[in-house]
Amino acid sequence: MSSTPRPLNRFLDPIAKGAIAIAGLALVVMVLAQAWQVFARYVLNASPGWTEPVALLLMSVAVMLGAAVAVRRESHFAFSGLIHAAPRGVQALLKTLSRLIILLSGIGLAVLGGQLTLDDWSYPLAGAGIPAGLRFLALSIGGVLIAVFALERLLTGDFVVTTPSEEA
Repeated sequence: MSSTPRPLNRFLDPIAKGAIAIAGLALVVMVLAQAWQVFARYVLNASPGWTEPVALLLMSVAVMLGAAVAVRRESHFAFSGLIHAAPRGVQALLKTLSRLIILLSGIGLAVLGGQLTLDDWSYPLAGAGIPAGLRFLALSIGGVLIAVFALERLLTGDFVVTTPSEEA
């Protein structure tokens, strides 16, 4: 991301690093919750009801924040084969189109995730006693970050496409 201007870099770098740290922490806590589930079920013969909904919530956090950072690093799913096969003049257009699609997808995730969060907030999540809307909060926050990072790539990203042999 050397083409990114310093002020934008200074602002978004800590956000991306924080997102990865939170995603990693969510995975660690998810593993601990699942380990407790197994221990409680098979050793204590008393299966806690909160572990499954909490583990799913934490997985959602990890996936959405990780996906957002992948958008920033442009290591997400993309049609790179099509871009590399296209003539040089078309490559920048395809890359811009890809980034626009990601931006619109992020906005859609943020808006719809926000609506689902608000709609379910007043109901308790079965087994966990926390608001059911939390299930969709990561979807909304991840969508915002996906949109922000896609916009960053649109505004400051390079449009030079290298072939796979040039990347090595």
